[in-house]
Amino acid sequence: MKKLFVGGLAWATDDDGLRAFFEQFGTVSSASVVKDRDSGRGRGFGFVEYANDAEADRAIKEGNGQELDGRTIAVGEARPRDDSGSRGGYRGGRSDSHSGGYRSRN
Repeated sequence: MKKLFVGGLAWATDDDGLRAFFEQFGTVSSASVVKDRDSGRGRGFGFVEYANDAEADRAIKEGNGQELDGRTIAVGEARPRDDSGSRGGYRGGRSDSHSGGYRSRN
């Protein structure tokens, strides 16, 4: 099982749209857009999981830099955040529980 971080999502992108885009690379186990807890609006990033590592690797290679809902997305393998006490998340963003403790390796 490989989990991917997807950044640069349009506010309008939802779980179904994210899944549909990534199914072109293989069978998606799960796809979720991280939402703001107050407004319910997407926060511009999400996660996609593949059971097959080769399909996940293909999604990274072919999906990174592609356009989804009018935005160019960044795709990389998600990795657990380090527990160094830093408040920084992906590329210096705010850390919170909505990201599932993962960030991009890119």
